[in-house]
Amino acid sequence: MSAPSLSKSPIEKSPERINNILLGPLERPALAWMAKKMPAWVTPDLLTGTGLLATVLIFISYLLTNIHPAFLWLASFGFILNWFGDSLDGSLARYRHIERPRYGFFIDHTIDAISEVLIFLGLGLSPFIDFRIATLFLISYLLLSILTYIATYVNGVFRISFLKLGPTEMRVIAILINAFLFFIPEVQTFTFKSEIFSLYDLIVFFLATVLFAAFLGFTYTTGRELSKQDIAHREAKQRKAKRKKHKLEQTSGQAVNVQ
Repeated sequence: MSAPSLSKSPIEKSPERINNILLGPLERPALAWMAKKMPAWVTPDLLTGTGLLATVLIFISYLLTNIHPAFLWLASFGFILNWFGDSLDGSLARYRHIERPRYGFFIDHTIDAISEVLIFLGLGLSPFIDFRIATLFLISYLLLSILTYIATYVNGVFRISFLKLGPTEMRVIAILINAFLFFIPEVQTFTFKSEIFSLYDLIVFFLATVLFAAFLGFTYTTGRELSKQDIAHREAKQRKAKRKKHKLEQTSGQAVNVQ
């Protein structure tokens, strides 16, 4: 398998962004305002690093909930700090006109993958969510991420949101879950094949199922649309080739008549 040519990558220029999220009307003006107010020493790379350090804080906080549930609030602060760094870095680069499309895409989403692993593994290692359920959520989230990156490469469209949900909404959901875990740590449990699961396990499993369903749905619709585009492109090339052949035949016939 040959490696893709960077010179032909659609990431050479910033791809079309689809960010139709529930909190978009609030988030976009807030990010634009913060980008204008950021001091010169704050760089996009610094913000990206801040977002990564925030996920390390989240991971450690979830581990520390084995000692005391109050560390859930520290995890929630980590999600806010992660939003600040991860969401503002690109906005700041675009505001200052210092975008590095390929570098930014590569670094930002590589760090996103690391962050996702840290967050969900930390949640699974806490006393609140079954590790297996947290891993299923991680798999579903990573599948959607992979779908996003592949679609960006093949059609130059970077879809941030699915079903009106994006990273910002997922952070809000995580903060709400943290609050419920702190105030209502004891909830109803269910037994399945001699395994005991809590109501929170079922909620996280449901969210994982929704993400996986979104992955399947958008894989089908994107694949169907790309197939239509490829067929149309192939038929257009065939028509062009037929016209060129017909023109050559006419030219050859005229030349024979002259002779």
